[in-house]
Amino acid sequence: MNSATEGATLTPPPLSLYVHLPWCVRKCPYCDFNSHALKNEMPAERYIDALMRDLEVELPLVWGRPVQSVFFGGGTPSLFSAAQVERMLSGFRGLLDIVPGAEVTLEANPGTVERDSFSGYRDAGVNRVSLGVQSFDDRMLEAIGRIHGRAEARQAAESLAGAGMESFNLDLMFGLPGQSLETAVADVQTALAYSPPHLSHYQLTLEPNTCFHARPPSLPADDESWEMQGACADHLEAAGMVNYEISAWSGPGRECRHNLNYWRYGDFMGIGAGAHGKLTEASAQTVRRRIRIRHPRNWMESAEHGMPLAQEREINPQDRVFEFFLNQLRLRHGIRKADFSNRTGLPWLAVSERVEEAVRRGLLDEREDLLVPTESGWRFVNEIQQLFLP
Repeated sequence: MNSATEGATLTPPPLSLYVHLPWCVRKCPYCDFNSHALKNEMPAERYIDALMRDLEVELPLVWGRPVQSVFFGGGTPSLFSAAQVERMLSGFRGLLDIVPGAEVTLEANPGTVERDSFSGYRDAGVNRVSLGVQSFDDRMLEAIGRIHGRAEARQAAESLAGAGMESFNLDLMFGLPGQSLETAVADVQTALAYSPPHLSHYQLTLEPNTCFHARPPSLPADDESWEMQGACADHLEAAGMVNYEISAWSGPGRECRHNLNYWRYGDFMGIGAGAHGKLTEASAQTVRRRIRIRHPRNWMESAEHGMPLAQEREINPQDRVFEFFLNQLRLRHGIRKADFSNRTGLPWLAVSERVEEAVRRGLLDEREDLLVPTESGWRFVNEIQQLFLP
């Protein structure tokens, strides 16, 4: 143990499972996720078989550790049937200690599920659905290349609200091409009519390697988008929702447990094409990043032979510091100081001067074991994050 880590010990944090299901009906022009337009019949059963082999590769690294949440992301996971989702969950439970009452989330899009089929996913073991509405306005949906319209979005939200799920999320975007303040607020008001326990509300950004980045649409000016965000926030707060994470709102106690584990720098296995994972090995006092082969066909061929990884690397102590603060600073309630040494393997002394600098600048407040962003710090969280760059 060197002087940088003396007095600190890595302890395995809570563990989650992320499952990547990569196919979509059509690739959205703003999407930079590992998603692939479905051109032929989806090889669902083969993909599920490969997922089980992929998970078996991870097992020696997580023996005896309970899994707190499962998240099916994509792509469009609702292209898989409820029976196929049930098969996956049954296989996972045969290999892992998934705790009773674990949060099990499935991402879905309007236009890719039939009306009332959410009850089928519920019966399969899914207890939370995240619905990618993005907007309830036909012009906005057409502008961002979505395959559904307002009618399908409303029908899917209505069906989801009545499906008996323990929880659900509605995804909304703002700052869309040609969007006005009034239409942005109308989207939030429509979403709130379905009483969602959770709502994601984030600004459209032009990410590299997307169609929109290559051929940028005309977006609202920054001050217009800022006004949209503020006005929408007023409506969400009036409805009793809490902005617990930069882009996430929920009712009291209805936060997304899976995403909270990310933001708190927990551990997660990632299986499926292009999935990322982060795992703490207490015996070796290391934290490892594990990345799967990206293309679904290549990943399936390799996973079937027990070789799904494209990359594995140890996260060095300096990068752990940055990742810890990068994630925890996304949470409105702030940074839990008690987690720092356990999850980075470093003593608090390693960051105390930088923390003091953030406090001196009026970006953070110290409240017992919490470091909480001030109003200025919450608005300019990037400025705090920069203090912890390696």
